[in-house]
Amino acid sequence: MDWEPTKGEKGRRRFLQNLAGLTGVGVLTATLSRAQEGSTTKELGIGVIGCGGRGTHLAHLTHQLGQKGAGVRVVGVCDIYRPRRERLAQQLGVKAYDDCKELVSDPQVDAVIIATPDRLHPFNALEAISAGKDVYCEKPLTHWAQFSLLKKLRREAKKRGTVFQVGTQFLSDSIWEQADELISAGVIGKPIHAQTGYFRLGDWGERGMPIDDPKAKPGPDLNWSAFLADAPKRPFSVSRFFQWRMYMDYAGGPCTDLYPHILTPLARALRLGPPKKVVALGGKHRYNNEREVPDTFDLLVEYPDGFQLAILGTIANEYGMETVIRGWDGSIIFTANGLTIIPQGGKGERKEVARIRHFSDEAHLMNFFQCVRDRQKPYSDLEMGYFVQVTLNMAMMSYLKGKAVTYDSVRDEMVL
Repeated sequence: MDWEPTKGEKGRRRFLQNLAGLTGVGVLTATLSRAQEGSTTKELGIGVIGCGGRGTHLAHLTHQLGQKGAGVRVVGVCDIYRPRRERLAQQLGVKAYDDCKELVSDPQVDAVIIATPDRLHPFNALEAISAGKDVYCEKPLTHWAQFSLLKKLRREAKKRGTVFQVGTQFLSDSIWEQADELISAGVIGKPIHAQTGYFRLGDWGERGMPIDDPKAKPGPDLNWSAFLADAPKRPFSVSRFFQWRMYMDYAGGPCTDLYPHILTPLARALRLGPPKKVVALGGKHRYNNEREVPDTFDLLVEYPDGFQLAILGTIANEYGMETVIRGWDGSIIFTANGLTIIPQGGKGERKEVARIRHFSDEAHLMNFFQCVRDRQKPYSDLEMGYFVQVTLNMAMMSYLKGKAVTYDSVRDEMVL
């Protein structure tokens, strides 16, 4: 059956492309060639956990990549809501599961793609890791209130040597590796400050989440208890189940839903480790209704070596800002074509650097599949993702408590 992305998925992809000024081409041909050259290698069986808009999109992309010779095949899908899992299973001609434990126990499954609500990410990932499966997990790694599970996830993946790709697809863009090389070579001197932001107009990413069935209710077709996981126990609500990104119990608004996309690339370019201190503020300044998560969120991060980072954003206005890294001797500005190096004080010429490889969901998936085969570190690996998530968890704590939050690197703890 032919499949087209939903309106929400189309909007999300269009926004990401507009934000970066890119189209997702470039790396796919090369990575497909590598996969085809190794055609004698065992075909990878992929299980998809979460059959909503994002999971369905990634499942179909994986299926299409397999048809193009990437050596991958979707072998099973899982969701706690029967209509979604059965619809996707029928579209792909694969088995449907209502429990991820059963899916990861399937010997045909070599790796999983996790696209469930935030609260379920660590539980799904830990089940997969325990079963010896490699993991591609949509951001954020965990809900902002699941720090202990985040630490367990990191620990178990390290112990078992799991290939783990975080679904921050901007990292499949080579410009962040190129920036790392330039910064390491000293082209801007010691980095001291950076800025980035995420701006859009509209709450379509939360209120716009589709309600499959306004009359849905818990029972054999909908596992409300599994959805809640370790969240506060609340009566069933159609909106909470289908539009979960509006609620603090299951999401965090721009900070945890959007900012992994813009913090992770800078973490890669600057090799950022654990933060020293985070302060944040935000609120519901335009979209108040029953929405609980903020629509505007700003945070400042201080790192141990004196480097500082500002992340600003709102979904109440789409006028954006440049992503800039400033150093003692110059600055790097990221553009639609690549990056521009600007010497400090006009002492020298501006230099334009073009990217080698563009980002896309396809490229990010192909990198994951290749790393599953050769056991290399993927573009957006768990160790980097861990400290990105720690930083955003600290920001959420600062926002909720109205205080600065520090990180104790010895005890691996957030301190209010």
